[in-house]
Amino acid sequence: MGHMKCYVGSIITINENDDVFGYLVEDHGKILYVGNQLPKEYEQAERIELGDKALIPSFVDTHQHLASFSTFQAGLNVMDAETNIELASMIQKFVNHSKEKTLICFGASPYSVKEGKLISRKELDLVCPDKEIMVVKYDGHACIINSKLMNRLKKKLEKLRGYHPETGEMSQEAFFACSDYITNSISIPRLFRNMQNAADFMASKGIGCVHSVSGVGFIGNLDISMEQAFAKSLRNGMQVRIFPQSMDVKVATSRKLPRIGGCFQCALDGCFGSQDASLNEPYTDGSSGVLYYTDEQVIDFCKRANRAGLQIEMHAIGDKAFDQACRAIKAALDDYPRENHRHGIIHDCLPTEEGVKICRDYHIQMPVQSAFINWKQEPDEYLEAILGKERAEKLNPLGTFVRNGIIISDGSDAPCTTPNPIAWIDKAVNHPVHGEAISVQDALRMCTYNGYYASFDEDKRGSLEVGKFADMVILSENPYEVEKTDLKNIKVEQLLLQGLPYRSCRENIFKAALRGLHSRDA
Repeated sequence: MGHMKCYVGSIITINENDDVFGYLVEDHGKILYVGNQLPKEYEQAERIELGDKALIPSFVDTHQHLASFSTFQAGLNVMDAETNIELASMIQKFVNHSKEKTLICFGASPYSVKEGKLISRKELDLVCPDKEIMVVKYDGHACIINSKLMNRLKKKLEKLRGYHPETGEMSQEAFFACSDYITNSISIPRLFRNMQNAADFMASKGIGCVHSVSGVGFIGNLDISMEQAFAKSLRNGMQVRIFPQSMDVKVATSRKLPRIGGCFQCALDGCFGSQDASLNEPYTDGSSGVLYYTDEQVIDFCKRANRAGLQIEMHAIGDKAFDQACRAIKAALDDYPRENHRHGIIHDCLPTEEGVKICRDYHIQMPVQSAFINWKQEPDEYLEAILGKERAEKLNPLGTFVRNGIIISDGSDAPCTTPNPIAWIDKAVNHPVHGEAISVQDALRMCTYNGYYASFDEDKRGSLEVGKFADMVILSENPYEVEKTDLKNIKVEQLLLQGLPYRSCRENIFKAALRGLHSRDA
């Protein structure tokens, strides 16, 4: 019976009926049997008793920037700093221990530190005068740089929007220029190694598949090419699905990618952290955010991409951007109807009734980020201050989406938040607005089956059913049996891909890269 294994205990299938069974039999990476009565032919299989644990399908992160996350993950995460003094101390230790000439820190927020403002250029100079350093804001839309880096880029930066030399804060075009410089200073071998490490980290959180939105900050879309090579190099069952962040259809079709979209070029607006998410009614300070494109431009892109047979995803945070995304996808499908398009709108933080109706009627799916609920970097007090209490309570209405039959999946938007599906489930089930909380069943489905559905993978993965790959996670406790408030304490004990315990991606990077570059696999 060699490879055959029989798992005994709570098998949470996430099938159509949300069945929980007592047995699952797996052999050579495929599921042979799931049910409550073990057939005789499987009685000799190796038994794995789950006890109080539970077996579920592997998780999916349906929205992250893999190359960026990998790069920032290799740097210093400062999200937990409670003061700028603590943040500066963390940076000083990082500087002293790093051999790199150019350093990246990520996660600074003016809303989670006692000073109520971002660390300044002068404060950075005190702890890092001799190396170039960029401290990226938590929302990935701005950064603070020290004098060393500013002097290096001054000629370029001073011509751009968002250049603030006094504070060292760079936003808009100036931020992208800093990002481009930093990312292009990273060698290809280092980028590849960073992606290997990032995949291993995600696996520790039970993630077996990631949807990466790519094509920003790297010359010649190097990040897309490297992610493609990385995805093809993998031999441990980890899955990567790439969305090129472009409104040029050829960027996807020339690389034989079946999908397009994401943030950056495909972002219709900004975010709440910078108050440039586009709103139908103004912020409390009278501004209304930024809509980056006209309706005509977005509709034209959607029509071209839809006619090319591509799956489209676009970033929309404010309600005005959300409405624009809905109108554009509707116009594209009215122009050229497609039954199974799987087009999606990312974030969906402040949807409208009208837009939700379009999503329901046109089967538009939603990769949301429940990590943004009760988010330390962007606390409720701040959101209430800029939006007003009534509107702030309408943010991330997961319950509304589920009641309308819209397929929602979940993701991290990493590096904005750290990938952690258990935290996503906890926040979705314990939503602060009672009517927008969803059931544990719906939250699990959102983080498993629906994620695979969002990339057309649900026939092979996403639920524990006969014939599918045994991509599974063992949880320390059964999420159906713990108190809702204790969901966050559940641990991922093991990720199994194609029936085997997850094997680290770390291997000789040149060997892996060559294998990826020469692979014919999709």
